[in-house]
Amino acid sequence: MPEEKTPNGKNGKSAGLVERLKAGVKEDLESLKTDLPAKAKEQVEILKKPTKTLVYTSIFRHKHDDTPRNRALGVLSNVFLHLHPAKINRDAVRYSYTWGMGGITFYLFIVLTLTGVLLMFYYHPSKVQAFRDVLYLEHDVPFGKLLRNMHRWAAHLMVIAVELHMFRVFLTGSYKKPREFNWNVGVILLVLTLLLSFTGYLLPDDQLGFWAVTVGTNMARATPLLGHEGPFGAQLGMTPYNDVRFGLLGGSIVDANALLRSYIWHCIGIPIIASIFMILHFWRVRKDGGISGPAPVVLDSEVKEAKK
Repeated sequence: MPEEKTPNGKNGKSAGLVERLKAGVKEDLESLKTDLPAKAKEQVEILKKPTKTLVYTSIFRHKHDDTPRNRALGVLSNVFLHLHPAKINRDAVRYSYTWGMGGITFYLFIVLTLTGVLLMFYYHPSKVQAFRDVLYLEHDVPFGKLLRNMHRWAAHLMVIAVELHMFRVFLTGSYKKPREFNWNVGVILLVLTLLLSFTGYLLPDDQLGFWAVTVGTNMARATPLLGHEGPFGAQLGMTPYNDVRFGLLGGSIVDANALLRSYIWHCIGIPIIASIFMILHFWRVRKDGGISGPAPVVLDSEVKEAKK
């Protein structure tokens, strides 16, 4: 039998669906009108007490009630009094889950620090001597070429390891509550790793390093607020002789000042800053409950066959 049509040409089922949708929207609007003032009042109360917000509690420590349980937790959760977590999720430490990228990155940083200190014994950050020192290191110093290649390839691998580590953290949702603050620390460490790699490019004082730094610092001219070609740079009085590019190079061209500044940033400035942030990063991993992992699961060996 043909379906019954409504006056507007739609069948009864479609008309009923439209009516239900309209009724649902009307109910949502009514609930919104009643809930909105309450939610607004709640947000105002949160703003009055900023120490109670999720952002504050994810960054700063907060006190608990003085009870025996909380005193025990104070010891078990303290990095210095109890280095390792009292208990961990066994699935969270599987290499198939973590990929071990965080530990590998830290290991590569140690290798870079040790090899970098040894390289400093044979290097002078001057335009006359820098490239000669690299040639002397590769051809005359015993195991010098091995030393330089260890430093160079460890730097490349560290950049890859940091990116893979952050990729894994993103895939597993380990950047979510309560680890939002530590995710931001990790982003800063990624930037510092890239800056370490970039500043090390110029130190051999060859054509590759010269043009890499030339292109990179020319891009800095378009930095918002800090570059004379960037947004609002001219309005803030930035010129080619006082903007961020001038500060990075110590002048208007890539010359001896740029080499010296790259050396200081690469060997002293950025490693110290990165070390501070790494300590903060490891501390937050521990304070947030150890390595983040998936919800507890049942292993294949623990699965019992269903009785028929």
